[in-house]
Amino acid sequence: MISYLNGSILKKGINYIVVNVNNVGYKVFVNEKMLSSLAGGDEVKIWTHQYVREDSLDLYGFSSDEELELFELLISISGVGPKSALAVLAIASVDDIKGSIVSGDPSLLTKVSGIGKKTAERVVLELKDKMAKLNFISKTSGQPASGTSYASDEIDALVALGYSLQQAREALSKVDPEINDPGERIKQALKAIKN
Repeated sequence: MISYLNGSILKKGINYIVVNVNNVGYKVFVNEKMLSSLAGGDEVKIWTHQYVREDSLDLYGFSSDEELELFELLISISGVGPKSALAVLAIASVDDIKGSIVSGDPSLLTKVSGIGKKTAERVVLELKDKMAKLNFISKTSGQPASGTSYASDEIDALVALGYSLQQAREALSKVDPEINDPGERIKQALKAIKN
């Protein structure tokens, strides 16, 4: 089982990189967020999951052990394949995804192509208890995760205005949590994006 690679990037493809480790090239599928942060020739340290099926033997790569752990939880759910799980990790931070699941909110997961409402609800239902048993603690607050501090309607509004999902999430995370009015939260998020 290949679980970690340390080498240089030999090639970048549409959804993968080839990592040169001691003159052996490993093709590793990565999400868009990670792919855009890497360049050919970069030294890279990647946590990997080796996905074995009768017709394929693929490696999926992650920037942290936490991402790998969440990926493995996601693919344990019926209906969530490795490509969908990889896409989930590109839309938000590990803390936000886990928080969304722990709070019972599937709306974040439905933003991923290939994950419909029923599958997202199944993921939340099956992983909520697992994460509660693992006593998931949010790294940012040090408190048990209670979900994201903003509603999917606010994200949808910012996306409708032409901002990316990542920009919307980052801007909303900067809004004072004491502000409860969705309209005011969107205004503050727009200010955060423009600054």
